[in-house]
Amino acid sequence: MFEQLGLIGCGLMGSSFALALKRAGLVRRIVGYSKSPSTTERARQMGVIDVEAPSALLAVSGADIVLLAIPVSATEATLKAIRHLVGPDTLVMDVGSTKRDVVDAARRVLRDNVGAFVPCHPITGKEVSGVEHADVDLYAGRQVILTPIERTFTAQLQKATAVWTAMGCHVIKMSPQAHDAAYAAVSHLPHLLAFAMINGIKSQAHGKDYMALAGPGFRDFTRIAASDPQMWRDILMANREELLAQSKIFQQSLQSLEQLISSGNGDALESQIGQASETRANWRVSSHKAHK
Repeated sequence: MFEQLGLIGCGLMGSSFALALKRAGLVRRIVGYSKSPSTTERARQMGVIDVEAPSALLAVSGADIVLLAIPVSATEATLKAIRHLVGPDTLVMDVGSTKRDVVDAARRVLRDNVGAFVPCHPITGKEVSGVEHADVDLYAGRQVILTPIERTFTAQLQKATAVWTAMGCHVIKMSPQAHDAAYAAVSHLPHLLAFAMINGIKSQAHGKDYMALAGPGFRDFTRIAASDPQMWRDILMANREELLAQSKIFQQSLQSLEQLISSGNGDALESQIGQASETRANWRVSSHKAHK
């Protein structure tokens, strides 16, 4: 049981975490701060937080657990604002989709107390954002990736694992580098492709007409293109090296299929489609249903 959660960022991810932590009986009081005072006020009105804080520092004052639910690009400035109240007994976590940049910021700012910081990436979310979409079940049954570094305190890592597990999450651990490489392939690149797909169609003279004719396949493929622009700008820029490497691999794969179509090699094209179909079908059974 924690005495106080200092919640920095009362949007979808932060507010859902606060609700889940309360439901699990893991915290007595939640003090919240957001850049927008109206967001913080709404969070209090909804019962997400108990007390509104006028600054990030005051949200952390008296807190033994802190969650940064902010754009990854704001991590360093936020840690600078609260570092004087982060001690070796404080558990500080984030929910960012990239980890190397976040870890580097924590090393620079927290220095001797960097061990109190446990970098986290819950594999969940919605296309909509904001406290009004807070969902107590957002994290239930989901994977959470923890990316501790060599200086992470064992006690804090154990606490973080216990918190997410108590909220119904499946916790796995990997290095920040391995995390960013993997999610460039399975998350960041798919978002980039969805953004490019929509923009490419929209740029055509009859793009609106084409989209009006689209069905469920187009809807499913492009769903993530409706994601928050600022958040995804930050993610794509933060993980640009791994993302661009994955983009090159994708382009090679696409060109391979284009060449088969161009040359009229239907048998080889069917074989390539078959490989993709089988891989996707097997993943769905073994991985997707297990953690959905």
